[in-house]
Amino acid sequence: MVINWYGEGSFKIQSGNVALLSDPFESSVGLTAPRFKADIVLKTGPFGPYVSEKESEGRNIIGPGEYEVKGVDITGLPAGKGAAYTVRTEDMKLGFLGELVEATLSPEAMEILRNVDVLFVPAGGEPQAAPEDMAKLVKKLEPKIVWPCFYKIPGLKRDAKDVKEFEKALGLKAEEQDKLTIKVKDITWEGTRLITLKV
Repeated sequence: MVINWYGEGSFKIQSGNVALLSDPFESSVGLTAPRFKADIVLKTGPFGPYVSEKESEGRNIIGPGEYEVKGVDITGLPAGKGAAYTVRTEDMKLGFLGELVEATLSPEAMEILRNVDVLFVPAGGEPQAAPEDMAKLVKKLEPKIVWPCFYKIPGLKRDAKDVKEFEKALGLKAEEQDKLTIKVKDITWEGTRLITLKV
């Protein structure tokens, strides 16, 4: 599995021949929008300009429910005004909190998202939850890898906080990488690692 980040909540997950894109955006946010054909497009929240279904050229997953696309199992969970997701592929479980406005989840969602291999979380504050509140939620969920997003990066036109605030609240030092290639057999450590990606 190869993971790349485009900024905001937009990640590309390449699993074999299947490409998943989370929370695509348009270039109006100040960043270079992802331009590739996605087989699966996850949309987590009501904020931000999203590409249209025609532009995404993929299968849009929006809201709670059970989905199966090209061998990838997806569960959508209610999360405030939007949705959180778990994605199962390559024997790994990924969690997407996307545009979570308040750092609270239902007991059912907490149970489903607990101990995921990789958890993508908003870490830049408004309009999403505050970094310190997200850090508290992450500690309860205990993922193997936590991946912050929606924080301040060069070029972003909207206001957002620096990822260092989230780092401090979480009590972990981020490991910055260009991209990550990972397999389930690589996840052998105890506790949580904080990883950030260059755009």
